[in-house]
Amino acid sequence: MLLEIQDIHVHYGKIAALKGITLEVDEGEIVTLIGANGAGKTTTLKTISGLRPLTSGRVRFNGDDISRMPGHKRVLVGIGQSPEGRGIFPGMTVEDNLYMGAYARSGDLSKELAEVYELFPRLAERKTQAGGTMSGGEQQMLAIGRALMARPKVLLLDEPSMGLAPKLVQQIFSIIVEINRRGTTVLLVEQNAQQALQIANRAYVLETGHVVKSAQAHALLDDPEVRAAYLGGGAGGEAAVAAAPAETSVPEAREAPDEE
Repeated sequence: MLLEIQDIHVHYGKIAALKGITLEVDEGEIVTLIGANGAGKTTTLKTISGLRPLTSGRVRFNGDDISRMPGHKRVLVGIGQSPEGRGIFPGMTVEDNLYMGAYARSGDLSKELAEVYELFPRLAERKTQAGGTMSGGEQQMLAIGRALMARPKVLLLDEPSMGLAPKLVQQIFSIIVEINRRGTTVLLVEQNAQQALQIANRAYVLETGHVVKSAQAHALLDDPEVRAAYLGGGAGGEAAVAAAPAETSVPEAREAPDEE
């Protein structure tokens, strides 16, 4: 198993954000995490990449326990992340932003750069343009391309379709499939559950810091509870999510900024 998350607990101060998350991502898969805002999706990715410390539990990568490994070393072993909100460097050119993704690598990067430009021709056209002057869709392409420059074994994608027009959403998801086809494993967090489940092999549903369902992605597309809550398949779906465990109604609201 390439990536194993074993019973992880994470806190923001006294607030429990993750309450025993366990999941696996095998080499070559696309696995997606779906759930409402505040469910713990972004926190899960941040914990895997080393940006949030564990309270307890383990993160294993390629068979090694990396639970206490600093984030910059996780990049070196093969974990790349395109963060929620993109996080590009607005005053730097597109090409310099891409090179920042390979800051920990040495040697000739021309092959990696050429591959990113092949995936994202728009970036090649605008390589001398300041990142901050690009459209939201172009910035999302840049964020993904920057993560790929580190040649990750697993790519963590956090809300890649956020704020994009439907046509661009389709384009981004097609590119994710192509990235996976070329050999990169993908762990995807996405509010657009319909699109995410259509391209994923497997999926986990998170609610208030717990995994409440896990299955093949196509099975969850047909799951009545998932359809009602996340796919618009039934009246009151959002109400059902809001009415789920009352125990965390106040604390979870405080976690929402981390999720979006």
